[in-house]
Amino acid sequence: MRTLYFDCSMGAAGDMLTAALYELLDDKESFITKINDIGLENVKIEALASSKCGIVGTHMNVLIDGVSEEDLMHEHEHHHEHEHCHEACEEDHHHEDHEHHHDHEHDEHHHDHDHHHHHEHHHASMADIENIISNLRIPEKVKEDSVNVYKLIANAESIAHGKEVSEIHFHEVGKMDAVADVVSVCFLMNELKADKVIASPVNVGGGHVHCAHGILPVPAPATATILKEVPIYSGHIKSELCTPTGAALLKYFVNEFAEMPVMKVDKIGYGMGKKDFEQANCVRVMLGETSEALDTVSELSCNVDDMTAERIAYAAEKLFEAGALEVYTIPVGMKKSRPGILLCVMCREDKKEEIMSLIFKHTTTLGIRENISKRYILKREIIKKETPFGEVRIKHSEGYGIKRDKYEYEDIARIADANGLSIEETVRMLDNM
Repeated sequence: MRTLYFDCSMGAAGDMLTAALYELLDDKESFITKINDIGLENVKIEALASSKCGIVGTHMNVLIDGVSEEDLMHEHEHHHEHEHCHEACEEDHHHEDHEHHHDHEHDEHHHDHDHHHHHEHHHASMADIENIISNLRIPEKVKEDSVNVYKLIANAESIAHGKEVSEIHFHEVGKMDAVADVVSVCFLMNELKADKVIASPVNVGGGHVHCAHGILPVPAPATATILKEVPIYSGHIKSELCTPTGAALLKYFVNEFAEMPVMKVDKIGYGMGKKDFEQANCVRVMLGETSEALDTVSELSCNVDDMTAERIAYAAEKLFEAGALEVYTIPVGMKKSRPGILLCVMCREDKKEEIMSLIFKHTTTLGIRENISKRYILKREIIKKETPFGEVRIKHSEGYGIKRDKYEYEDIARIADANGLSIEETVRMLDNM
């Protein structure tokens, strides 16, 4: 299975994700040519060699009319140093969502006549962003993905500011830069076509940001909202390491947030930030093969000595119905020499909470033990075989140099009953057909 793995232990911003994915391409120059010809007016992207803590990677620079977006940011801040959010995302390279902490009413009052390099800095609505994306020369799937990523950002902003999504506006200083980052990542994901995308828990940074609203904690409100239900943490770096754009791109594309899986890596990309820390300020992405035969499961177990066989059987039935992979019991000797039962349940991580709840509900246990295991399995599929007795399903298993076929019990039992045969006679008959 072709798998992408994002190492977000140093955070994530749109330009860093773009640069990391760009490094995985065989034809890098072609991508730069394509992305600069999609119709983003006055916007050009350039890939610059960058080094952090001795690691060589790429930094993506966005130019507006030939001027670095970062320079425009600093000039904009210089003219309005008390009117803007001077956040960590602006202090380093994470500038693409400058707009996400503005007091919009305050900004609109002060920026009606603000010009930099002949660009009027106005506010763009979500509808404006959708219109920009819809007119780009990119595949429809890339347009769809880009708009959906922006909707995640807009929804988070609406929650953070207590406004309707239609009232959320993106400031032009960060607008085109963010559009370039979002579209570039969506374009690259479409090009790479990974079967599965996994990311590490996300380092959001720490400390606080100074904003027109006051002093706010890291992660910024919009970033925190986007990353709900995603494993995040704050390391020792006191800076904003994950921006709303980076958070939204991860939330949209990542299938699973987990530690790095067992995989055969054939390509590695490093997307560099602008600011220097004592740790490498980068996103690392790996592309390689993971085996479908490797599965991580939770083994949940508990001891009971005061349940009848019927109640244990009922509990097992309910656990299977809820998606348990395996449920079995083992007779054990318990304290005071009482005979008891060890109940063991295997399930996938995403089912663990539900399964634990059912164990507590349907058994008398007061505690559950957990063991995380790696399960090696054969790839399985159901093959259908037409016979004079009707359709018969065959479970085909393959892997590790082994191939096995086994008739589904229900099908051969049906034929055996209808023809007065034993199971063994039925299997032999089907094998000869």
